[in-house]
Amino acid sequence: MSAPNPAWKNLSLWTSQLAEDFAPRPALEGQTQADIAIIGAGYTGLWTAYYLKTRAPYLRIVILEAETAGFGASSRNGGWVIGGLLGEDRLVGHLPEPRRQETWRLVTAIPDEVGRVVAAEGIDCDFRKAGMLYCAARYPEQAVRLRGYLDSLRREGLSEEDYRWLSPAELSRHVRISGALGGLYSPHCATIHPAKLVRGLAQVVERLGVAIHERSAVTVWQPGRLRTAEGSVAADWIIPAVESFAGSLPPLDGAALSRYQLPVHSLIVATEPLGHDVWAGIGLDHGQAFGEFSRQVTYGQRTKDNRLVFGARGGYRFGGRIRRDFTLTAEETALRRRLFTDLFPQLKDVRITHSWGGNLGMGRRFQPHMLVDRESRTALAGGFGGEGVGATNLAGRTLADLILGRDSLETRQPWVIPDKPFAKALKPWEPEPLRFLGYNAIVRSFASEDAVLANPHSPAWRRRLAQRVSERMEALMIWKIG
Repeated sequence: MSAPNPAWKNLSLWTSQLAEDFAPRPALEGQTQADIAIIGAGYTGLWTAYYLKTRAPYLRIVILEAETAGFGASSRNGGWVIGGLLGEDRLVGHLPEPRRQETWRLVTAIPDEVGRVVAAEGIDCDFRKAGMLYCAARYPEQAVRLRGYLDSLRREGLSEEDYRWLSPAELSRHVRISGALGGLYSPHCATIHPAKLVRGLAQVVERLGVAIHERSAVTVWQPGRLRTAEGSVAADWIIPAVESFAGSLPPLDGAALSRYQLPVHSLIVATEPLGHDVWAGIGLDHGQAFGEFSRQVTYGQRTKDNRLVFGARGGYRFGGRIRRDFTLTAEETALRRRLFTDLFPQLKDVRITHSWGGNLGMGRRFQPHMLVDRESRTALAGGFGGEGVGATNLAGRTLADLILGRDSLETRQPWVIPDKPFAKALKPWEPEPLRFLGYNAIVRSFASEDAVLANPHSPAWRRRLAQRVSERMEALMIWKIG
């Protein structure tokens, strides 16, 4: 082990709570051989290594990590393990029965599979499966949109056991939001301590015989070979598990993976631990995840040590540049404070002790992908769009089965692309400045809509206009720019 790095300790609330010094594992030196070489020791890389090693223990697996295990989004997210995928309804809706129901059962069971593994492997990550709440909390249009979302889920064949409408009184048994108009509850979600999960997974795969080399950024990526500053790996299969950090990888045969992963960021704050009398007025007694149903995309949970963790949509930087400094500005912090104070006025003077953010990857048309190219012996997954805590577990199972040539329910899904190079299988994002102008115009339209609708004095014509603009922008994001 190298010397401790205190900067990694302060990446987020989650990393600050770990009882370790983040001394990096030894970097790759010299030449080595492997059956599987994985780039990235985040959730995707570690879950894939775990399922490969448990299904084929003889495999020699090497993971190369540019920083330290969990440095990226895996240790910085909001801690939701969602039983679903981004844009799943658009992918699943065309499937015939009974395949559609099989697919829904597969994705809704993601939290249960994560729970099974953490229990079996002894990973203490504060796992609590208490479901998730989408709340219509601040203006009536939210309730209309939320009812429409529930109708679309019913058309997909999902029942009351999967998603259930809650009246204001029923919602208050979970979370008490002043003036809430109702909500939607699903049991298919768990909350976790993200850094405990990713660091625990790294220890588990090491026990299984996987070699993890940290501070080993890949400088050359070729079929069957990776190079770093100090060494190289010759491998039968290569898995770039980098998501939003795709821009850090060199091209493969002239194709840049970064063209297919749009790096955006989300920003989070955490309060000081709140007293039991405060939580008595809020609820969330069992670890439920909650979010307000607006296009601003908010999310939160009550941590095991009784803090409120609350996040909201961030932004995108020109040219797909990764944001590395996540010291939130006063404006960024104030927005998140205002949003959670609108829900819980009793928290208006609460102290915010931590603020941070992370980069996440968006696939074109806001759809995830899991693919294998047997010619170049490459497998990858991405496009999780902020739902990667759970989606990466499914991706790990899927990539393992694809590489091992196993026909399984996981490999027969509409987001799985067999036997194509990523440059032919995935749709690239538009070039700059279209990406920057389009993405930021869309996000600003969402913020404008939220401000107009949250103001009870906004005239009806302005409310209709704000919604219409946001709806058009949302469609543009998914089908045109996305």
